[in-house]
Amino acid sequence: MPLVRIASPEFDVDIDIKYATADNFTGKPVYRTAGCYLHPEAAESLQKAIALAKPLGLRLLIFDTYRPTEAQWKLWEHTPDPSFLADPAKGSPHSRGVAVDLTLLTPEGQALDMGTAFDAFTPLSHHGRTDISLEAQKNRLLLMGIMTTAGWDFYRNEWWHYQLFHSRNYPLLSDAEAGTGMM
Repeated sequence: MPLVRIASPEFDVDIDIKYATADNFTGKPVYRTAGCYLHPEAAESLQKAIALAKPLGLRLLIFDTYRPTEAQWKLWEHTPDPSFLADPAKGSPHSRGVAVDLTLLTPEGQALDMGTAFDAFTPLSHHGRTDISLEAQKNRLLLMGIMTTAGWDFYRNEWWHYQLFHSRNYPLLSDAEAGTGMM
C-alpha cells in the first residue's frame, strides 16, 4: 500500500523534518531529502487531529513521520537506547508509516512549551511529569487529548511521539519499498 504524502493544502500542518537537517540528536542529516509520509490509516487520523486543534486556534508542527528502516538503523547505531528508540531488528512504528512526532503551535506560529525539546532523551520527556512547569504539563495534556481523541496511542517516554494502535500489525518499509527517495 503506498504511503500518503503529508503536505499543504491537503493537510493544514507545518512541517520541519528534523532528520533531514543537522538539528537532531545525531548532529547531522539522516535523510538525504525531507519527506513527510504516512500510511493511509495514519493520514486519516492525522486529519482528525488537525480538525480537533483548529477550533482551539492551534496547528500541528510535524518533526517526523515515516522513517525508512535504513534511517532507523542509523539512529540506533548512533544511540542504541531502547527507552527512546525502537530496536530496528524489531522495527519502529515510524518505519511502518504509522507514527508521528509533533508538537502544537500558537496562531502566531510559536511552539507551545512542552518542558523539553523534541528528542530530549531524558526522563523529563516522559508523559505525566510533574517536575516541569504547569504550563508545559497542560500543553502536553492538550496534545495528548487531541491526539488520542483522533485515534492515536501515545508512547509513555516521549511527549512528542504518537502511533496508531496495533502498530506492529503494519509492515516495515525500506526507502525503496516505500518509494519515498528519502535515503
